[in-house]
Amino acid sequence: MSSPIGEIDLHAYVDGQLDPVRRAEVEAYVAAHAEAATTIQALRLQNLALHRHYDGVLNEPVPLRLTHALRPWHRPRAVAAGLAWLACGLAAGWFARAWSPAPAGPAVFAQKALAAHVLYVVEKRHPVEVPAEQEAHLVAWLSKRLDAPIRAPDLQQQGFSLLGGRLLPGEENAPLAQLMYETANGERLTLTVKHAARSQPETGFRLMERDGNSVFYWVDRDYGYALSGNIGKQRMLTVAHTIDAQLRR
Repeated sequence: MSSPIGEIDLHAYVDGQLDPVRRAEVEAYVAAHAEAATTIQALRLQNLALHRHYDGVLNEPVPLRLTHALRPWHRPRAVAAGLAWLACGLAAGWFARAWSPAPAGPAVFAQKALAAHVLYVVEKRHPVEVPAEQEAHLVAWLSKRLDAPIRAPDLQQQGFSLLGGRLLPGEENAPLAQLMYETANGERLTLTVKHAARSQPETGFRLMERDGNSVFYWVDRDYGYALSGNIGKQRMLTVAHTIDAQLRR
């Protein structure tokens, strides 16, 4: 009988370290457990971020001054010792990461928003639940479900028209609102909105990227916002500023 799927299995799955049998078991478990799927997504984003930020450092040559410092040692033994310490450090970091909780707060919200964007933005016939033709109903419905007034920003000057929106699952039974926008040539953006029961510390725009898609996310008082798309970071940031300015009025 196979052992239960745990946190270490999820990490090993993301890093491609499972045998075919265990991999199939983990995939079946992830398909049946939304929380595990969210953890898998978070780990993949974390791995991408680590590679993006630290691969360059790991590939740097050893500074000359450190090479001189090692001269009194027997060189092969010194190199072996250095590699051993590096391996210990990486292992310690790995187990600390394996047992630490998933990222919390705005980053988790941004991950959910980006995942939902990737899922729905490719839909041709059913990209939204409620179309823009029923905007008044859409806004009223989302406001009621989030228990807070929701507004659909006007992005016409940026070339985007409201396509419609939908309700998304959030954390602790707190739903999220997703609004989708589209240009005349088919480019799409989604704005995901979260309402918190208590005011949160405001943040500036933060960026998360995955597989060519970007999400700018920020917190403004009782609301969290995440703008997702793949139209270029500078253009995305301009749209995010427009949204923020409108919603602060």
